[in-house]
Amino acid sequence: MKKIIALCKQYREIIVYLIVGVLTTIVSWAAYAVCKLFLDVQDPIQMGVAVVIRWTTGVVFAYFTNRAYVFQSKNPNMLKEAISFTSSRVVTLVLELAIMQVLPFVFGLDDWIATFIAAVVVTVTNYIFSKFIVFKKKKEDP
Repeated sequence: MKKIIALCKQYREIIVYLIVGVLTTIVSWAAYAVCKLFLDVQDPIQMGVAVVIRWTTGVVFAYFTNRAYVFQSKNPNMLKEAISFTSSRVVTLVLELAIMQVLPFVFGLDDWIATFIAAVVVTVTNYIFSKFIVFKKKKEDP
């Protein structure tokens, strides 16, 4: 049991990041479900609106939960940090869109397999951006 506790402490940040990621997915899907109650997602423009609302809801939820629970940021400049976080998420959104164009349409990969690959690449990239750019600890931070 002590070994498990030690491993949990050692990998706390990654474990909490994955838990927050699952919660972020649930929140963004819930936002999309609510959008479907009010928007006709068969219409391309309304679908776009629903996707933007879903993505925005997910990013806002992810910022606050990553800040508080994953990286435990104490940065007093939340606006700058939030802009940096959102910018990094825009980059990975573009990366995801590129992957979802290249893998199925260029390489003929099944879209669900491409979705899984994109999710893994985006999750890892989001973590790297968050850890080393957005929530980077200063030398005096513990």
